[in-house]
Amino acid sequence: MRLQVARIGKPHGIRGEVTAQVQTDNPEERFTPGVEIIVVDGPVKTLTVKNARWNKTILLLSFQEISDRNQAETLRGARLEIEVSDVPEDDSDEWYEHELLDLKVMLDGQQVGVITGLRTNPAQDLLVFEDNDGQEIYLPFVDEFVPDVDPEAGIVVITPPAGLLTLNSDEADDEAQLDNENSSDQEER
Repeated sequence: MRLQVARIGKPHGIRGEVTAQVQTDNPEERFTPGVEIIVVDGPVKTLTVKNARWNKTILLLSFQEISDRNQAETLRGARLEIEVSDVPEDDSDEWYEHELLDLKVMLDGQQVGVITGLRTNPAQDLLVFEDNDGQEIYLPFVDEFVPDVDPEAGIVVITPPAGLLTLNSDEADDEAQLDNENSSDQEER
């Protein structure tokens, strides 16, 4: 079984380092020197970790096969995966991005979108989905807002707080502008 552990970002410096969006709970173990990593959607099939270091909150990776910025640029957007043979089967609430991709997002029994990604952050993870209008929505991936994930049924049930799904939509902007106009009218009286 393969697990996605990172997505490569832009090059860093001139010696072939790249930034990486970490998608594993244990980057220190996954990116130790000498570890061979499978590359998906990249110019090569595998890379060998040369070095991994943190620059503030960004993981910088260098690989034995990549020696300059031009080669590093060809890796941008590639996914890094590892082969894992002994993944414990448990009923925990931990999910990998590949397990969630393309699941239907359900709200009150209606499909409101499709999962397109998972953003792992130090504070909390964000579930990313595209709503029925093509808008990208970020939802904190916590039990309160995502009470049920059922890959076998192909669905994720969400219970977002009021207004979250329309927070950045044109409709929400129109409502906010109307509210501001109404409050200005009341102040003038």
